[in-house]
Amino acid sequence: MDNRHYPMAKIRNIGFIAHIDAGKTTLSERVLFYSGFTHQMGNVDAGNTVTDWMAQERERGITIVSAAITTSWREHQLNIIDTPGHIDFTAEVERALRVLDGSVVLIDAVKGIEPQSETVWRQADLHRVPRLCFINKMDRTGANFDNSIASFARRLGCEPLPLQLPIGSEQSFSGVIDLLSLRALYWEGELGSEVREEPIPESLLATSEAARTRLIERIAEEDEILLDRYLEGAPLQVAEIQAAIRRATLSGRLFPLLCGACLRNLGVQPLLDAIVDYLPSPADVDEVEGRHPDRDERVRLPASSEAPLAALVFKVVSDAYAGQMAYVRVYSGTLKNGQKVWVPSRQHEERIGRMVRVYADRRENIDEVPAGEIDAIIGLKGVYTGDTLCSRESPILLETIEFPEPVVKIALEPATHQDRDAISQALANLAEEDPTFRVHTDEESGQTILSGMGELHLEVLVERLQREHHVSVRTGRPKVSYKETITDPVLGIRGRLIHQSGGHGQYGDVVIDVHPAERGSGFRFLNQVKGGLIPTEFIPAVEKGLRDGISCGLIGGHDITDIEVALVGGSSHEVDSSEQAFRSAAAIAIKRAIHEAGPRLLEPIFDLEVNVPEENLGDLLSLLAQIRCRVEESTGTDTQAQIVRGKVPLAEMFGFTTRLRSLSHGRGFFSMKFNHFALVPASLQKELAPLL
Repeated sequence: MDNRHYPMAKIRNIGFIAHIDAGKTTLSERVLFYSGFTHQMGNVDAGNTVTDWMAQERERGITIVSAAITTSWREHQLNIIDTPGHIDFTAEVERALRVLDGSVVLIDAVKGIEPQSETVWRQADLHRVPRLCFINKMDRTGANFDNSIASFARRLGCEPLPLQLPIGSEQSFSGVIDLLSLRALYWEGELGSEVREEPIPESLLATSEAARTRLIERIAEEDEILLDRYLEGAPLQVAEIQAAIRRATLSGRLFPLLCGACLRNLGVQPLLDAIVDYLPSPADVDEVEGRHPDRDERVRLPASSEAPLAALVFKVVSDAYAGQMAYVRVYSGTLKNGQKVWVPSRQHEERIGRMVRVYADRRENIDEVPAGEIDAIIGLKGVYTGDTLCSRESPILLETIEFPEPVVKIALEPATHQDRDAISQALANLAEEDPTFRVHTDEESGQTILSGMGELHLEVLVERLQREHHVSVRTGRPKVSYKETITDPVLGIRGRLIHQSGGHGQYGDVVIDVHPAERGSGFRFLNQVKGGLIPTEFIPAVEKGLRDGISCGLIGGHDITDIEVALVGGSSHEVDSSEQAFRSAAAIAIKRAIHEAGPRLLEPIFDLEVNVPEENLGDLLSLLAQIRCRVEESTGTDTQAQIVRGKVPLAEMFGFTTRLRSLSHGRGFFSMKFNHFALVPASLQKELAPLL
């Protein structure tokens, strides 16, 4: 294994992201093989992949946790993160994109841009991550290169930049045409290790030359340097075209696209070349920006190993042998063994012990981690996902990682008395690793409630409790995590806590106005008290009391959201008023206000995409009508299938898999992604309220 440190300009921190089953893990295995990291290609179906090392991943044939791999290609270090494609594990993609410099988006040549592909594309947009695109599975029945490209405009509102054309498709797919060199590329041998260049077949020459002209014109539109050369009519060298593509890719204006068939070992080496040629190094990212932990000011540090330290913990895992292991991206400075680092969000100091370079489930000891690299630290106790590591003398707080709210929950109870003692610690360990699930105790039933991103997410967590932590548990049926809101404004609601019985008492008095807020806005507090009716030092206690009050709704005890509360009046006592009194008074006021403001349930609504054979379309539409799905469009495909898209309440999707398989004789499949919370119909709320 290569443990040397490469110059920053020769490092690529990249991720493979896509919809489930687009071939990310298969691509990872080919990359590791061709780069010399492994001597045998792993196979998802055979359950012997390097990146899907967890037992559940190999059994299910899916990626559950993002795996970090370090390898090299053309004297460049590649730090690759293979991310999950299932919507339940989208947080793994979120935290990977937060620390990566570039990404490769895989697209299924048969299905084009799918829902989770769209989700990860938007996540990459949010983090301004430059992307390459790779149309995989060109050898599959129904593969269509042109339709896959057209799906970019339809689903993402953009057009990629094809650098290659396929030679054949489906069973006849045999190679690609490189539009820059105008040469045909074929792969030799069963493992595709040798790339053979030949002249372009005569039948494809005119098409290829026209595509190359369009390619150069498109690049010239985005790059002034190349545009001047192009307008002058000067012959353009491949190197200067590549330089222009790189500039436009790094700026996010162009998305180069290649194609291949990873399972048949076709097209992987040119993709590796494109990663080196077009995706950014840490040196291209320039300065890292954060804020001072104690002052309201921005802090910028250069991407240099000599600068003050700035590193982000983006993932924490519990290792059976090594203990807690924190994955870090070092943006500035250098982490060294024995070094003391400051954790500003926790206000404490940590000492760096053992550091390792990670190769999926294997690791090698290293002495330091310079700027630009992604490695792991073993043994940090008080550090969590999203924490910044810096020097105490030059503190900086990097932007943390935001995760979506869980939408499904199950009741959990230990199977034996011995398991009762172990379950809390096991859940705490899992919570450190996975910030997207929540644990709380139901006050009425005393049950432990586990909330997560979906049925599969919770199923995996329960299996991990049993396999990794040896805790036996019983679970209830999955339930939807609802929220609550209000529909009517109420004004002048008073809340008082007055307890005066001689001596020191308690006095708090607040008056609030409450309004519904726009969907998705959460909770907003406005201080509109005038004339010093409530002393300034008690205002934060009022806000805390309001937050206490909205943490348990009146219908089912759910969090109350999308609400605006203005503190408009009140009074105080010079002796008996206290923070606790005003906190309690505010909680009383908000409970009264919600009771009068038309409380309503909110349920999670998901985007649904279902693919069925044409002959089953009628049955599918009938089923969707039964589950309150609002169908938005239905389109045909080249493979005599119909794709139906719509929005559906999550509560209606339990058991949908079985019903879809039945009506389509096992040939239908679907995917979902969270969209928003919406009001539960009033008639249905009456049915649900007694059950919640």
